[in-house]
Amino acid sequence: MRRILLSTAKILISAALLYLALRKVDLTELFSRFTATSLFWIGMAIAVTFLQIFVGVLRWREVSAACGAPLELGRAMRYNVIGSFFNQTLPSAIGGDAVRLWLVARTGAGWRAATYSIFVDRAIGLVALAVLIVASLPWSYTLITDPHGRSALLLVDFAALAGGIGFLIFGALKWPWLKTWWATHHIHACAVIANRVIFDRTRGPMIAILSLLVHVLAVVIAWCVVQSIAAPVSFAQVFLLVPPVMLITLMPISIAGWGVREASMGLAFGFAGLAANEGVNISLLFGAVSFIVGAFGGLVWILSAEKAAQGSAPIGVPE
Repeated sequence: MRRILLSTAKILISAALLYLALRKVDLTELFSRFTATSLFWIGMAIAVTFLQIFVGVLRWREVSAACGAPLELGRAMRYNVIGSFFNQTLPSAIGGDAVRLWLVARTGAGWRAATYSIFVDRAIGLVALAVLIVASLPWSYTLITDPHGRSALLLVDFAALAGGIGFLIFGALKWPWLKTWWATHHIHACAVIANRVIFDRTRGPMIAILSLLVHVLAVVIAWCVVQSIAAPVSFAQVFLLVPPVMLITLMPISIAGWGVREASMGLAFGFAGLAANEGVNISLLFGAVSFIVGAFGGLVWILSAEKAAQGSAPIGVPE
């Protein structure tokens, strides 16, 4: 019953926020801006989204290996593409992570290693996103002159950065009880692995580059969408506004980020002195690109060996 209520709440939140955001959009005017060139840019956005998934796969493989759950490149790519489908269909922006966890656990890695690999990968991505936003703050403050917008940007980013740094510091603590107490030993183990991966001389720089590249590619996807409707927005403005919106969208309070992303993008554009309706337009098309990629992931899932064998092997109980 609690799961049903939680899912219902997320559906209602998505619907309410989408309704509020769409009141600023003239869909007829938006569709009238589509041309043959628009299809090219949407195709480019889809291609970049697959590239982003592949870059995420490269990072996840490094993290998974450190967690004792090594993955072949092809298998990891398939799992991430399948995850993109469930991100669009399950009532959360992290629904695909649960499916990836299930798939990795069934390969023989075990629930513990699978869970650690997903959790650490997510944590590293969150830290990288927060660092990227902090590094761009001087330019963001020039773009966003509204005091409420500046305060919201600082609050969201530094909360995420503080959480990420706190997570890493937690992993550096040597107190023995952290490894044995039921409430801390799994989180502490993940934090230890995150520190080991990030600060490794060989693996660390590559992880940092891949993590930042994932978020830069999200900006490129949004830029392709901007070009598809000839929106009066520069690449620099997209680069400064999209990462904070992506950070807010990570909150698992809606269906695949729908509603939260549109409302946040509209507010961000308004705070930057841009047309709020253009922000919503870009967000809608960004979501449409994700949906198309997710649909392809659904096809991969239907044709996958994992789908065919989903009921043929027992699944162990998580430790």
